[in-house]
Amino acid sequence: MNISEDFMKNLIKPREPIFIEMESFAKENHVPIMQLSGMEVLLQLLSLQKPASILELGTAIGYSSMRMADKLEASIVTVERDEQKAMLAKEYINRANLEERIRVIIGDALELDEDTLNNQRFDAIFIDAAKGQYKKFFEKYAPLLNDRGVIYCDNILLNGLSELPIEEVPRRKRTMVRNQHQFMEWLMQHPDYDTAFFSVGDGMLVSIKR
Repeated sequence: MNISEDFMKNLIKPREPIFIEMESFAKENHVPIMQLSGMEVLLQLLSLQKPASILELGTAIGYSSMRMADKLEASIVTVERDEQKAMLAKEYINRANLEERIRVIIGDALELDEDTLNNQRFDAIFIDAAKGQYKKFFEKYAPLLNDRGVIYCDNILLNGLSELPIEEVPRRKRTMVRNQHQFMEWLMQHPDYDTAFFSVGDGMLVSIKR
């Protein structure tokens, strides 16, 4: 049985005014942020894991990183290639007085070197960046994950495109969908990770390092 996002909203606790403002801004300006149900599950899983350090790939306007910082005591590094979005994220982060906990890096996550991250290692990695490139993100940043760390991958369903027969997917998006399918198959069989799929929001893969 599929549960609608509207039904899920009725089960979600009230959020701080700044988060509601960001949700409205994202909707009005077509900025992709996590769906509320997926965000709630991610926060619950992180609360169980209790990571001290988190790397996020795909900042957008800072919504997810701020929600994580609000829920946890973790330090967060987040990477965004769109400078305009990154600067807006910094404004929101400063307004919420979270600038000492969240560090925003402007750049393409696939082109960063370890020096940019100060050779830091992380307890959790959250991938929510360019769709169709998840395998590259995973392979590049998995070596920075601490033992028993967890990698969370959002937007696995690609707004429903991943569930369609490939011939029904718009041609311009077929490569992205194929890449996502290959990534899911590769990750589910990865010998170094125990991976589970959560059908919440736009779909999430959770991979625990063995």
